[in-house]
Amino acid sequence: MSKAQADIAHDAIWLRRDAEKVGGALPPLLASAERLAASVAMGGHGRKRAGTGETFWQYRRAMPGDVMTAVDWRRSARSDKLYIREMEWEAAQTVSLWADDALAMDYKSDPSGRSKADRAKLLTLALSVLLVKAGERVALLGTDAAQPRSGETQLRRMAMTLAQEREDRPDYGAPPQERITPGGRAVFFSDFMGPKDEIFDGLARAAEHNVSGVFVQIVDEAEEAFPFDGRVIFESMAGVVQFETQRAKALKEAYLDRLAERRAILQDTARRTGWQCLIHRTSQSPRQALLWLYGAIGGQI
Repeated sequence: MSKAQADIAHDAIWLRRDAEKVGGALPPLLASAERLAASVAMGGHGRKRAGTGETFWQYRRAMPGDVMTAVDWRRSARSDKLYIREMEWEAAQTVSLWADDALAMDYKSDPSGRSKADRAKLLTLALSVLLVKAGERVALLGTDAAQPRSGETQLRRMAMTLAQEREDRPDYGAPPQERITPGGRAVFFSDFMGPKDEIFDGLARAAEHNVSGVFVQIVDEAEEAFPFDGRVIFESMAGVVQFETQRAKALKEAYLDRLAERRAILQDTARRTGWQCLIHRTSQSPRQALLWLYGAIGGQI
């Protein structure tokens, strides 16, 4: 075998290995997201409304202020009332999503449960499924799927990206620097536990250019309950931060105060930028969060 043939064979082995790795992770994630989206059972019908388009939507009674040229005289002739023929709104909008994949998102207090990252990926993809079915464009910020697109191909591209684990993940995540489509919407999934300046400066930048959306803080139950006592070594997922104490329970009040402070800053940032804020726990049903998110985003588009 020549060196060129050996190189090709070597590359083929790695390509197949990578393909099997991606292929093995992609179907369960995409299937789970599609099942979750189907359970919400809205699809495009939950988002129909009047606007510019070529598809008939509904008739409605004429109201003061309607121009006579908008009256459908054929329908009105069958009644003693005047009726307006409304068309379905068809302008696709862009929704940009960010799923924090920092190491801190890998935390889960229950070994049999799902991590914060697992829940962020599931909600990101399930919401994208609903939006694409409704005719909107979606983008996954900070990835190869950051270009806004619609359709099944974009969903598979996003699923593949979410299923892969990038190298050199930071301890804590911060919103990506890339610009969001002006006039669009955005949904950020994170625990928002990293350095304040990096996180909240990034959130403020995201709200520029007439962009609004939702901050979804995903937390584990243990992060809110602080069920620790006695000797405990607290360590960040990357091992960058480490703290040992003999009396963990004595730290609970101070910890909860810090958590409440961080959450208050997040909620205040949402109010100042015109965004909304959702606190979601991994122990809660993802369907509940998805239903709320779809309603929140749908009401803005």
